[in-house]
Amino acid sequence: MLDKKHIHHFETLVGKENVYSDKAHLIAYSYDATRTRFEPEAVVFPRDEADISAVLKYCDEHLIVITPRGAGSGFTGGALPTNGGIILGLEKHMNKILEIDMENMVAVVQPGVINMDLQKAVGEVGLMYPPDPASEEYSTLGGNVSENAGGMRAAKYGITKDYVMALRAVRANGDIIRAGKRTIKDVAGYNTAGILIASEGTLAVLSEITLKLIPKPKYTKGYMGIFPSVDDAMNAVFKSLASGANPVAMEFMDALVVQALKEKLGVNLPEDAGALLIGDVDGNVPEEVAFQLETLEASFKENNAQEFIVAHDDDHRNKLWHARRNASPSITIFGNKKLNEDISVPRSMLPEALKAIYAIGDKYGFKVPCFGHAGDGNIHVNVMVVDGSDEEALHRGHQAIEEIFQMVVDMGGTLSGEHGIGTSKAPFMGIAFNDMEIQLFKDIKKSFDPNNILNPGKMGLPN
Repeated sequence: MLDKKHIHHFETLVGKENVYSDKAHLIAYSYDATRTRFEPEAVVFPRDEADISAVLKYCDEHLIVITPRGAGSGFTGGALPTNGGIILGLEKHMNKILEIDMENMVAVVQPGVINMDLQKAVGEVGLMYPPDPASEEYSTLGGNVSENAGGMRAAKYGITKDYVMALRAVRANGDIIRAGKRTIKDVAGYNTAGILIASEGTLAVLSEITLKLIPKPKYTKGYMGIFPSVDDAMNAVFKSLASGANPVAMEFMDALVVQALKEKLGVNLPEDAGALLIGDVDGNVPEEVAFQLETLEASFKENNAQEFIVAHDDDHRNKLWHARRNASPSITIFGNKKLNEDISVPRSMLPEALKAIYAIGDKYGFKVPCFGHAGDGNIHVNVMVVDGSDEEALHRGHQAIEEIFQMVVDMGGTLSGEHGIGTSKAPFMGIAFNDMEIQLFKDIKKSFDPNNILNPGKMGLPN
């Protein structure tokens, strides 16, 4: 328990105006997008890296648990203070874009910068930061790095880890370390930055991030493929990519999502549409864009596409994307409780994976609408429980999720493509990793944080 002397000491470190233990703040920082609640004992807002170091050093000496937090928009409980202690809020002060280096095409940012704010800033000077999680309008870059966030553009441009060049971070004992370099090539020493990416705040607190940028493409076009079945759409995904198509995004919606979009939102789609693929292509010359669209159309039609639509302007493109953006809210027609998982499989396994997911849903008596980033094999699986207050149904739902995870891992896939592990997927780590691998994770954790004060209990690591 934090007593008044600890609170007072935090106030001397970061200023009284940056330390809160009132009920309103404790409630506000007690939950994330999982809507599960764990109240911290205090919320501390560091002003800079030196503050982070001083707070961590004190907490390590007094065995006070710390949960780093950005926007709190995660889906797996990674920023929940499950063991009490303090929330270290990085969004209030550490939210500055420190540099946009045009010559080397890098940006240096603090962890509390909102993803979209960086995208807009670099876009104004003709550059682009590609990772675009669905939470881009409010999620922080520190959180994106900590969870290795993906996004719709990952099919062509990759995910957060592909753009992290260097990090500054603070270990649990207050030591400030540098990981990576501001160079294209760096093979000196261990890849410490790679270890910190996706570590969910369990190893160190990020204080500065150096990100790679790319030139912003001059032309973008949207497209939609309409298919009679999920199987046809899934085959079109990996076959079109293997044929030379390189779309920015290739988003998937299955027959249940199509039904929901029509029934709940009145989206105008063909009666016999069984699945949709929606996305963008881009390039620096019109001919490049035209080639991509021609390649996609040919491959889609070889895989039984009923229709291939190309957006004729930005307004039309936004109308095509309207269906994908509303996939998640529309599926509530199937139940008021959604068990949402973001599994990922090799793209060639998508048809088989979807068949297996629907079979598991039938076995346990659930509808399982699926949508997501099919271009990189990342599917959002939604086990829909009709009545979220039905404990027996929820238990069956979690059984179905566990069986889906096992199937995915058996196919060479993974428990999470972008949301991370946190607390919600921690019980399933034994499916994806053997005892020796999990022990290695524990050893790495202990080397960074011997007293286990940084976000304990996450990713299947000890409390």
